[in-house]
Amino acid sequence: MTELPDRRLLLVHAHPDDESINNGATMARYAAEGALVTLVTCTLGERGEVIPPELAHLTGAALGQHRLGELRDATRALGVGDVRLLGGAGRYSDSGMMGLADNDDPGCFWQADVDQAAGHLADVILEVRPQVLVTYDDNGGYGHPDHIQAHRVAMRAVDLAAGRGHQVGKVYWNRAPRSVVEAAFARLQDELPGLPFDKSASVDDVPGVVDDERITAAIDGGAHAAAKAAAMRAHATQIEVAGSCFALSNELAQPLFTTEYYELVRGPGQPGETDLFAGLGTGEAS
Repeated sequence: MTELPDRRLLLVHAHPDDESINNGATMARYAAEGALVTLVTCTLGERGEVIPPELAHLTGAALGQHRLGELRDATRALGVGDVRLLGGAGRYSDSGMMGLADNDDPGCFWQADVDQAAGHLADVILEVRPQVLVTYDDNGGYGHPDHIQAHRVAMRAVDLAAGRGHQVGKVYWNRAPRSVVEAAFARLQDELPGLPFDKSASVDDVPGVVDDERITAAIDGGAHAAAKAAAMRAHATQIEVAGSCFALSNELAQPLFTTEYYELVRGPGQPGETDLFAGLGTGEAS
């Protein structure tokens, strides 16, 4: 068996592009520092809305395969080489936005048996033995069914893996402190005339915004800002990046954050962390 690096981080995301928007700077930082960074993506995002007109013909499985290529390019930009598709490529399909008929597709991730899907993830956990796992909160950050399901599967997989011999030391949820987001949008209003976007999004459009006291960790990825931006640009079907901002298919500008924030929900820690591995001693949770 190949010896694993001392620090191992596992991230669980719903679709290609979620990893770069939410955690691109964090992933690049830890990969550069020599940690094993493993990404598990649960679907190929086959129902995503395509931005570039020249790619508008991509739908369904063809879009999923294209987005898989984007995911590989994005993670390469982040320096991350361990990328998995939950249960194998195409095992679970995109569920579409909440309330649509797409949610009823028996092959979509929203309809997946949580224990079965969590079993696939637990297999990965047993293989790479992460001390830290990052995923969404119980609302998936903003209510998308695949994000909610990714949360359920990730949290269940942590328990299944513990029963099979590996205890994940710390579990974090992706967050954004309200004061930081509000200040970033205030700056964005001043920058908007020089951007290719006519309007900005709002604080409510940012997933995982919570009151500042909920934040337990802030990961400064400023040194890896270019890598995060490059990773986001790689997801060209979904994201348009312009300077320190970006827009999704709604063409509403949002700030691009290079400090990324987290809430610790399991494991040792306290507010003010600047390292997701803080509180895990040598050999702990290994």
